Amino acid sequence: MKSNYDEVLGKVTEFLTKEARTETVVGKEFKLGEFTCVPVIRVGLGFGFGGGEGGDEKQGHGFGSASGGGVGMEPLGFLVSRGSEISFIPSRVSKGLYAAMEKVPDVLEKFLANKEKETVHAN
Repeated sequence: MKSNYDEVLGKVTEFLTKEARTETVVGKEFKLGEFTCVPVIRVGLGFGFGGGEGGDEKQGHGFGSASGGGVGMEPLGFLVSRGSEISFIPSRVSKGLYAAMEKVPDVLEKFLANKEKETVHAN
């Protein structure tokens, strides 16, 4: 029996490449009244492939292969802006990456405030 490893692996890789685009990590912006929202999503990918063949003097010759793949997506929350205000609304309790994303608006505010001070002092 002839092996089709390359064909199966190619199909699995093609599927995973198609399903996990950069756009799935930071989604498309949408408007909700006067708010602009951007979904932030964690994406996980995985796939495996295995095969083998063997023989047994009593049973004859055997061959087998298998593959599997998966894509997992978990919503982290939304970056929300209204005018010059930016905030992160988490979809879960704050820890790990969630906590880091919540700090993005504060870091941006401090950065912009420092930039403004530098501009005023330079003039």
